[in-house]
Amino acid sequence: MALPTVVVAGIAAAVATLLVAAAVAAAWWWRVARRSRRNSDTGSSETPPTLVEWGRCGRTLSAPEYQGARQFSLEELAHATKNFSDANLVGAGSFGPVYKGLLLDGTVVAVKRRVASPRQDFVDEVKRLSEIWHRNVVTLIGYCQEGGLQMLVFEYLPNGSVCGHLYADTGKESMTRLEFKQRLSIAIGAAKGLNHLHSLVPPLIHKGFKTSNVLVDENFIAKVADAGIDRLLRGFDGAAPSHHPSSSCSSIYQDPEVHSLAQLSESSDVYSFGVFLLELITGKEAASLISSEPREPLVHWMESHFSSNNEVTDPRLGGSFTSEGMKELVGLTWQCVSTSARRRPKMRLIAAELDRILEKEMSLTTVMGDGTAIVTLGSQLFTS
Repeated sequence: MALPTVVVAGIAAAVATLLVAAAVAAAWWWRVARRSRRNSDTGSSETPPTLVEWGRCGRTLSAPEYQGARQFSLEELAHATKNFSDANLVGAGSFGPVYKGLLLDGTVVAVKRRVASPRQDFVDEVKRLSEIWHRNVVTLIGYCQEGGLQMLVFEYLPNGSVCGHLYADTGKESMTRLEFKQRLSIAIGAAKGLNHLHSLVPPLIHKGFKTSNVLVDENFIAKVADAGIDRLLRGFDGAAPSHHPSSSCSSIYQDPEVHSLAQLSESSDVYSFGVFLLELITGKEAASLISSEPREPLVHWMESHFSSNNEVTDPRLGGSFTSEGMKELVGLTWQCVSTSARRRPKMRLIAAELDRILEKEMSLTTVMGDGTAIVTLGSQLFTS
């Protein structure tokens, strides 16, 4: 018996409603998946995970509402750091002493302080740098210019610099033993941070990248610190200083092809990154490695030491790596410190290669187990 017309119409309407609802749900799912995929590819998120609320009027740091660097008062930062007490002093850098601070809203920050007169171009540059968002770059939150002081306020990373966990000759043992895959992961984070800086328009050249400028958070995610701080230190007229302020061993960390900061380029950052990789491999500061050597190109030093039976890899690594993985990392380091800037790979390619090495290392050690691979002798690292 045929159904009444009213019943048929009702069923048709219900089916149409279900189809529309399914289409809307599918569109919503596609947008969410696309946003998630985009955030994963760029290594960023819409809301920075370590900085939830600090803006004026209770604003959050979500991208649509964020309007730039926050201007702090001297009173706020003095209260946050317990009047810049020695108990809150956590380090010192090229900008000056660094203090751990606790803002009234509960945000933990790092405050860098130096004596300097207030300048509008300082504020303008801070605002520009504070717009840089990436999971592998330390976030600049704000600034203060009061009382004859200039201060920068950054997100605080509880595990500090990689130096404190890496160098074997610091006289004190780190609570963390960085095994090979962890070092690769740290290198990947730093490479992605530098690559992001280089991808900006115009590109931001770090000009002072080194191991002490790689910080790690509570999950040991690496973040590049002090990006762009050279302009805050040296003024904004483009004049290059006669020397680098960081240390007497700047020739080790900086591109040997250039003789002033004005000439530094993306390939110069790559050279410095190569020095960073060398320190991850050896567990020692580069300056201590070659202090007794003549000032030969670092790439020549690597060839002579890694091609002999004199092992320079960090003995604390033990057997936690495969011979092939170490050989590939040494080869990548060698490319980064090439005396020819044109032969150095781009940071994008370096990050991809490190990702590949780690993925391969993970698959091999997962099957074989850590410590089962035969460690390659130095004499084999530069052979085909």
